[in-house]
Amino acid sequence: MDITAAIYTDADKAREHLEAIHWPNGPLCPHCGNADETRIVKLQGKSTRPGVYKCNECRQPFSVTVGTVFERSHIPLNKWVLASHLLAASKKGMSAHQLHRMLGVTYKTAWFMAHRIREAMKEDVSSSGPLGGEGKTVEADETYIGKRETPRKLARGRIAKPTKSGKSGGAQKRIVVGLVERGGKARMFHLNDATASTVRDVLVRNVSRDTVLYTDSSRLYTRTGEEYASHKTTNHAHGEYVRYEGEEVIHSNTIENVFSVFKRGMIGVYQHCGEAHLHRYLAEFDFRYNRRTALKISDAERAEDLLRMARDKRLTYRRIGEADYA
Repeated sequence: MDITAAIYTDADKAREHLEAIHWPNGPLCPHCGNADETRIVKLQGKSTRPGVYKCNECRQPFSVTVGTVFERSHIPLNKWVLASHLLAASKKGMSAHQLHRMLGVTYKTAWFMAHRIREAMKEDVSSSGPLGGEGKTVEADETYIGKRETPRKLARGRIAKPTKSGKSGGAQKRIVVGLVERGGKARMFHLNDATASTVRDVLVRNVSRDTVLYTDSSRLYTRTGEEYASHKTTNHAHGEYVRYEGEEVIHSNTIENVFSVFKRGMIGVYQHCGEAHLHRYLAEFDFRYNRRTALKISDAERAEDLLRMARDKRLTYRRIGEADYA
């Protein structure tokens, strides 16, 4: 990355960069979908800002930022492009305080920018299809991080009490369930409760039934595992973290590694995260893992992919506090 490149210092160059990504074949009206260049006019004049077009089909003006997370922002587009690259290239994330110092914007602005960029990072699970498939392996596990902001209630209104050790100590912690296809993509979800029912719902919606499923010996997966091609476990309580059955290597270390990077980022970089925003941070770490260097994806390609995914997504202050549980 050359931080002095024109797309990071000049708003017009940043806009042209965004147009090349979103409109490789020429302008496309985001209002009606018209792509006929003879029916689209580029507006010019002293009172018109650069990059504004008008569609003669629907009579609506538009620019490349309309319909993206950058729409109606007063922040120069080059700062958006730079912030996107910084978040896409930083393996464990970049805090809003760091962004506000580097971009020369207020902390509040940097915080909102970061959340908008995380919204762009969110993948459309319904269109990308399930993980795994015939002959493929998916690892599943759950982890607990941070303190719940609203204590979890049990039956009859009792409050769950944390214990001193082990996963049972997550009674008042935030719950994250993770899935990872070996050699492929990962998905993490924030759950309100970790039960066999809620975990099953995540698995059946995100993992093909033809998949070989690897987990630890948690009872959360026992019955659901029977619905898959095969379900094999390792007993962490007895110090078993990997087992070999011929050429088959049974472990859930891959998802543990995904959790490790996520926790290092949350604790070392972000330090604090409101529970209502946790799902956005999960989307951020999923995005980078699914475009990791091991898959031959460079920082520049990852940043370009992020800018491409910014379309058809909006995030306003009104929506930013909404919690999202899987």
